[in-house]
Amino acid sequence: MKVYTTDKIRNVVLLGHGGSGKTSLLEAMAYLSGITSRLGKVTDGNTIGDFGKEEQKRQFSISTSLVPIEWDDVKINILDSPGYFDFVGEVEEAVSAAAAAVIVVNGKSGIEVGTEKAWELCEKYKLPRMFYVSNMDVDNASFRQVVEDLTEKYGKKIAPFHLPIRENEKFVGYINVITETGNRWQGKEVVPCEIPEYNKANLSLCRETLMEAIAETSEDFMERYFGGESFSEAEIRAALHKNVVDGSIVPISMGSSVLCQGIYTLLDDIVKYFPSPKERKIAGINVKTNEIYQADYDFSKAKSTYIFKTIVDPFIGKYSLIKVCSGVIKPDDLLFNIDQDVEEKIGKLYVLQGNKPLEVSELHAGDLGALTKLSGAKTGDSLATKQTPIKYAKADISKPYTYMRYKVYKKDEIDKVSQTLHKLMQEDLTLKVINDSENNQMLLYGMGSQHLEIIASKLLNEYKVDIELAKPKVAFRETIKKAADVEYKYKKQSGGHGQYGHVKMKFSFSGDLDKAYVFSEEVVGGAVPRNYFPAVEKGLQESVLKGPLAAYPVVGVKAVLYDGSYHPVDSSEMAFKVATIQAFKKGFMEAGPILLEPIALLKVTVPDSYTGDVMGDLNKRRGRVNGMSPAPMGKQIIEADIPMTELFNYCTDLRSMTGGRGEFEYEFVRYEQAPGDIQQKEIEERASKTDDNIEI
Repeated sequence: MKVYTTDKIRNVVLLGHGGSGKTSLLEAMAYLSGITSRLGKVTDGNTIGDFGKEEQKRQFSISTSLVPIEWDDVKINILDSPGYFDFVGEVEEAVSAAAAAVIVVNGKSGIEVGTEKAWELCEKYKLPRMFYVSNMDVDNASFRQVVEDLTEKYGKKIAPFHLPIRENEKFVGYINVITETGNRWQGKEVVPCEIPEYNKANLSLCRETLMEAIAETSEDFMERYFGGESFSEAEIRAALHKNVVDGSIVPISMGSSVLCQGIYTLLDDIVKYFPSPKERKIAGINVKTNEIYQADYDFSKAKSTYIFKTIVDPFIGKYSLIKVCSGVIKPDDLLFNIDQDVEEKIGKLYVLQGNKPLEVSELHAGDLGALTKLSGAKTGDSLATKQTPIKYAKADISKPYTYMRYKVYKKDEIDKVSQTLHKLMQEDLTLKVINDSENNQMLLYGMGSQHLEIIASKLLNEYKVDIELAKPKVAFRETIKKAADVEYKYKKQSGGHGQYGHVKMKFSFSGDLDKAYVFSEEVVGGAVPRNYFPAVEKGLQESVLKGPLAAYPVVGVKAVLYDGSYHPVDSSEMAFKVATIQAFKKGFMEAGPILLEPIALLKVTVPDSYTGDVMGDLNKRRGRVNGMSPAPMGKQIIEADIPMTELFNYCTDLRSMTGGRGEFEYEFVRYEQAPGDIQQKEIEERASKTDDNIEI
């Protein structure tokens, strides 16, 4: 692929609901631009974008794919992002590297929750955007309905640039609103045609909206517009480019990806109306001077770039996908990784067409490319010259809150599973592995149950290791509510020296759940020599690790050693430790033992209309709603205290309740006494784990 300068580059992300047709649109673009010689299909598993085994098997995108398309002497870097919410991390990475977005809407399904989320992402990153209505060849696809719904939702900035021509319920052509001309498809050719009478009224309305928007771009245009003058096509296109870039107009186009209809005009519109990187701003921090550095995709400034995505594939290897922020990157450049504090000789430069690397001689500011064999480089790392070390902000990636316990079926594969998951975490920043030593379990965190299932499937099918996913154990705690005064004498004779330890102890609630125990001694007259006090405390240390009620860790216990006895020959540290352990068990069970369950502070963000359903569901989960506060875009944030045991599968249930519009986050805040039925159930389930036998 040839080298493109900054002004000849467009970085465009495809966004939209799952199944809206993003990958099919990319396939049509690749076919029209000559990258492929045949039109692949998602259902056949042969598209340029969905090259992963899991994607081909499941027939939807899981990872973002990058495909550069050459069109009208411009390089369009297309980032095809997944539509399903479990893979939002991939979408966020793609959006961070893009300068504009095409939001794909299924003409049959209309606006869906994925459409709304795509719009919100564009608002967050201030991305210029346009809508593409797909599946226009389907009988019940309605372009007019989509336009009306989008206008109702987002206002007058929604502007159709093309209108469909239908004959006998078939999609046969389109009207260009800007030039007011009709066009028909004849095979692969587009030929001029008359504008049907039924389209003229709608065309007039759409054109009037465009002209009003153009008039508002300058005072001169405003005067000419109200003076009845018309604008030239060049003036209209220049003004529309400005409108689209600043977001005051959001164009709508339409077509059929499977028939390659409307794709030509969409690519033309991307080139004409979307900004090149030269029209975007980017700034980092010069870590040497601690000053803000305006890189602004200027090719004449010092070389700097950041890694926006990592691909780790067992077949094609590891690639670090980069966005060049300033300068011109060339093979064998020596760049400094600011985050890892290491210099890298970058070797060859590539651009990726799906999973196909193409070598290039240089990458100009604003371009997207790929590097290989970077030592320890991670997504979000910044690379620059050592003389001008520029560090860029990392993309805002969603935090995973759904987790499951995983077990490795074969013991000899434990290390391989660990290494493979480490590789996958490099690629997927929303995947986390946590070693929960307290409950003796390994936890796999992701964005939803489907995400975790696909990770397990990928381990099996691509890396040949098998894991089992199961419901995780929740960390309860044990404490006491009352006080107890106990004694225990440990005496053992076995010929020669025996074992003798005798303690009298008081146990009560310390009032501090952050500490396992508080120990003090009030022994008088040397009933227990001081040199045995450490052994008594060691017995307490061991006892609180696994409580006698349900084998959970103990918290909030105050232990006082106030009396006892010893034997000058048979007493030992071990004997006093065992006596303490047995006294603890006895005293704990006499002092009103209870189970404490972990409580989380849950924040659920939902549209106003779903607040009643969500709060009702929280009540069923034993949650206590603390209050609500307004959020942008007509949403509410519901805050509630909720037991951690009730959060299992909450992601799936919330999506079901809110049609995918609800989001949540939580953090552990404290422990509270569990209800009687919950306590009883836990105690019964863990009866086998409480062990009264002490080995000496």
